[in-house]
Amino acid sequence: MSSPSETPLARRRPMARRLMLGDFRSYASLDLALEGSLVVFCGENGAGKTNLLEALSLFTAGRGLRRAELAACARIGGPGGFAISIEVEDEGAIHQLGVGFEPADGDRPSERLNRIDRAPVGSARAFADHLRLVWLTPTMDGLFIGPAGERRRFLDRLVLAIDPGHGARVSAFERALRGRNRLLDEGGRNSHWLDALEREAAELGVAVAAARRECVDRLAASIVRERDEDSPFPWAALTLEGEVETLVAENPALIAEDRYRALLGEGRGRDAAAGRALVGPHVSDLVIFHGPKGAPAALSSTGEQKALLVGLVLAHARLVADMSGVAPIALLDEVTAHFDPRRRAALFTALERVGSQMFVTGADPAAFAELGDRARLYEVTPGRARPWPTA
Repeated sequence: MSSPSETPLARRRPMARRLMLGDFRSYASLDLALEGSLVVFCGENGAGKTNLLEALSLFTAGRGLRRAELAACARIGGPGGFAISIEVEDEGAIHQLGVGFEPADGDRPSERLNRIDRAPVGSARAFADHLRLVWLTPTMDGLFIGPAGERRRFLDRLVLAIDPGHGARVSAFERALRGRNRLLDEGGRNSHWLDALEREAAELGVAVAAARRECVDRLAASIVRERDEDSPFPWAALTLEGEVETLVAENPALIAEDRYRALLGEGRGRDAAAGRALVGPHVSDLVIFHGPKGAPAALSSTGEQKALLVGLVLAHARLVADMSGVAPIALLDEVTAHFDPRRRAALFTALERVGSQMFVTGADPAAFAELGDRARLYEVTPGRARPWPTA
């Protein structure tokens, strides 16, 4: 395992230095100075530790680590909106990033607000100029045995960290398919509009499949290049399965679009009966194998699956740093509940090698005692967070 004193992989290492919350989840108000590259939030279950990680996770495209609607993030009993602000130190400069939510009011619809240095920006994609994020949460533990949709969402999160525009393409593709489904449900009489929607869906679907495939190919290559047989986290072998993914792999983009559009046209009757499109990147699957054993990850033990998932997250962090030059901030929820001291130390050391600032949650401060001065502990109680009291 590489020493944490070695030069990080990334050229830039952004660090969150201050977190401010207003009416977010369980926090009416919070202004917390953050120190160090390994930040540990300790507190009882339900104290609000994960809420702090979720606030940080909203500084990326998408819904954050809980995948919650923004309205659900507003504090119960509050005005219905919320505000989050962080100060990020990067190459000697401090930038303030802000995310807010304003509920609907009369004719005014609800709105997400994004700001950089107090100036509005069009979307959360702009935050990628200042920081990248990766995370590991307990809800990801069933990734290998769960439905394919969970693995697609996991993969899309990986793609987003290196291609901030990917989420918008996925959303637009899904909208095009929903429009097509409605027309088919109405009998498909408007063939010109169906043609237009299928053309749009084909262009977007091929772009989505291509971005996913590129990410998987790059991630697989990075795993091969960096894999360590002595690591407590086994390496993964990855493949992406799906008809459109095969078209993308075997053809130039324009030909793949034409063939996918033809598949949609030929499948109108079948899709109308099914109530959904049966071919496309929305039904693809990320197939994952336990590399050292050559066995499907779904057949591995629970402990092996957890270690394999961590290996994937570490490989992705390295890929983000390698491609963007920015060490991603890592959000690790309840990792101490699953790992012995050896694996915890290996995880933290590997992320330090990437150059990542880490935010970790745990219920027992004793679980972090072996980290010594490497970690800064914060005590989290309902509605509050403060540096861990010293004797």
